[in-house]
Amino acid sequence: MTYRNFIKAALLGMSVAITPIISSQVAAESIRVVRNGTNSLLTVPMNRAVVVESETPFAELSIANPAIADISTLSDRTIYVLGKSPGTTTLTILDAAGQLITNVNVRVAADISEFKERLQQILPNEKIDVRTANDGIVLSGTASSTQKMQRALDLAERYAPERVSNLMTVGGVQQVMLKVRFAEMERTVSKALGASLNGTIDGNGVSTGTYLAPGNAEALAEGDPITLSSGAQGTFQFGINAGVVQLNALLEALETRGMVRSLAEPNLIALSGQQATFHAGGEYPVPVAQDEGTTTIEFKPFGVSLQFVPRVVDGDLINLELNTEVSSLDTANGYNDGTFNIAAFSTRNASTTVELRDGESFAIAGLLEDDFQDLNSQVPWLGDIPVLGALFRSADYRRSQSELVIVITAHLVTPTRGEAIALPTDRVKPPSEKDLFLFGQISSGSRPTKGAAGEVAKQDFDGSYGYVLD
Repeated sequence: MTYRNFIKAALLGMSVAITPIISSQVAAESIRVVRNGTNSLLTVPMNRAVVVESETPFAELSIANPAIADISTLSDRTIYVLGKSPGTTTLTILDAAGQLITNVNVRVAADISEFKERLQQILPNEKIDVRTANDGIVLSGTASSTQKMQRALDLAERYAPERVSNLMTVGGVQQVMLKVRFAEMERTVSKALGASLNGTIDGNGVSTGTYLAPGNAEALAEGDPITLSSGAQGTFQFGINAGVVQLNALLEALETRGMVRSLAEPNLIALSGQQATFHAGGEYPVPVAQDEGTTTIEFKPFGVSLQFVPRVVDGDLINLELNTEVSSLDTANGYNDGTFNIAAFSTRNASTTVELRDGESFAIAGLLEDDFQDLNSQVPWLGDIPVLGALFRSADYRRSQSELVIVITAHLVTPTRGEAIALPTDRVKPPSEKDLFLFGQISSGSRPTKGAAGEVAKQDFDGSYGYVLD
């Protein structure tokens, strides 16, 4: 009896546990996702309407998100769909029995038809693709220049302000080589003529000019050479001795001529829109006073420097922002306080923005300077005496002329293979011991014949050097 009761209790427990599972399976089978009909995509421009016609008469319509699109019926087969805001929603169509006819995916996007038409009119030959993304415009493809790409972006901003994505690339050559030439000629001419007199009568004398320098009176009395003026050359001295009367005259004449030619030609390549810098020279230490009486050293660069930003704006038209400078040490105008002897800097620079085409040149800066100085010093009244007055006068004539021209040339360039580039050291080899000690050769190998290196190689470094001014 006990065994039977145990079996009945076990069966009752199993039936209680299985009953919810069976009921849940029956409930799940009574619910199904209705997928009858054809799922299609309907694209509606924002703020515009599209009329949709159904092959099957419908009785009920439903839109999932009325904020994206609005619908209304024109007949039992025609639907009016209005795009309100960018996004995607679902249109459900039911028949009179409540059965699903179809689900339609409605995508509302910005209207770009007019934008495409305007873009084709303004930039007819550009390969630019236009797409929509949510409520914005996406531009892709290839523009022939940076300027035309910017025009397309500006036009897109009119249709989707602050909602334009730029995926375009710029085709063509976008690397610029800038060639800058500094050419400066400087010529100086100076002439100086001075006269000094010394005369004595019975031990009483008078002196002018160089004879007045400390120690010259004693040197003249003892017959020793006198100390001439600083830098004096071409001196001539003569004297007359007639008993108690002695007369000495000293003529100092100097004429100097000089010419300086300087040329710098830095070349630099940069990508369109990117800044490039170049510096060839050195750094000069300059002491700088600090707090508490300490002194630090600050280095100032000098030499040839170049900084520019190229922009290829349209085809072979190049926009250049340029800063260039040539500087050198000038010891003649330096600073010396007894502790520090600091040289000054002689600087020529230019900063400008120009536009030029591939291979064209501009003379962006030019300076012609002509300095003239004429100094005449004399003994009052005596210097005005005709002929003899020249002995009481000193004349100094100086003239300096300089001319500076800065020329820039821009080229669109593409990379080349490394073996196609020749270096200045390629054709110069160290000499052998036989060539050096027996024949006096300092290099072996052929010299370059083309380009700037070839022009320098043609120069002969034997014989006299310098310039002659007629």
